[in-house]
Amino acid sequence: MRIISRKFLEASKITYPKARAPLEHWHRVTRAAKWQNFVHTRQSFRHADQTTVKSGRTVTVFNITNDFRLITAIHYNRQEVFTLRFLTHAGYDKGIWKNTL
Repeated sequence: MRIISRKFLEASKITYPKARAPLEHWHRVTRAAKWQNFVHTRQSFRHADQTTVKSGRTVTVFNITNDFRLITAIHYNRQEVFTLRFLTHAGYDKGIWKNTL
């Protein structure tokens, strides 16, 4: 999978140093993946979930440890993963992010 964007992940690691190693793991696994659908994604990351946001689009949420959530848009047909938000668990639970995507 092609990950867009690496800069976003690097900035998240700087903002949340505790997330560095788990984000690097997510990046390695995702970059090597050839997911065709959400079932394939769940085979790599069993705690991944899909949800619909205000725009009506579906996003995939990855648990990056119990402390963080990575929100992405996966385009299986183009083999691309767009990184949209990186939130603490508390920020994710507020749900405000759903209205901005």
